[in-house]
Amino acid sequence: MTQLPGAAPRLVVGLGNPGAEYAQTRHNAGFWFCERLAKLLGIALVPESRFHGLVGRAGELRLLLPTTYMNRSGLAVGTLARFFRIEPEAILVVHDELDLAPGDVRLKFGGSHAGHNGLKDIQAALGTDRFWRLRLGIGHPGQRDAVIHYVLKPPRAEEREAIEEAIERALAAWPDIAAGRWERAMGRINAKPKPPKSGPTDKERSS
Repeated sequence: MTQLPGAAPRLVVGLGNPGAEYAQTRHNAGFWFCERLAKLLGIALVPESRFHGLVGRAGELRLLLPTTYMNRSGLAVGTLARFFRIEPEAILVVHDELDLAPGDVRLKFGGSHAGHNGLKDIQAALGTDRFWRLRLGIGHPGQRDAVIHYVLKPPRAEEREAIEEAIERALAAWPDIAAGRWERAMGRINAKPKPPKSGPTDKERSS
């Protein structure tokens, strides 16, 4: 069983592609989360060319949206992490996840990149897979050769709504994440949301 580190995060990275043409696509779900987190924390994300991305700061915490395109995300993450001497265990990477349905979200530590080019490049840059990931479900097109087209298209309206609800649930656990209470955060984020309570049945109404 993987030993879970207890350090509070010092870097949160949202994965996506820069540019207006990609802003609403499924592959940019990590950007959506970080933009919402920046708003929650009241910090601005500003371009910093030396770190190849948009960067915001709140105390010891930094937010990063790489502007290198997805498959070069490791350049931004590695450069910033080395400059500020941030250990991989104190990094949270937020990304879209094909293997989860829209509305599903999972927090995990370490593991395979599972073919995700952003994660793959970050692992190569850091030399390890021992960093945290927040996986935002976007669903799968059903065919492997349709994946690239699928992730570079906007989700349907109901899918986007479900993804936004998942982001809300993850943000609700932010105080635990910020304090390094990772197991508690995992318990809150990874739990399946309760289905809405149904109304009384006809038999119950007539009794």
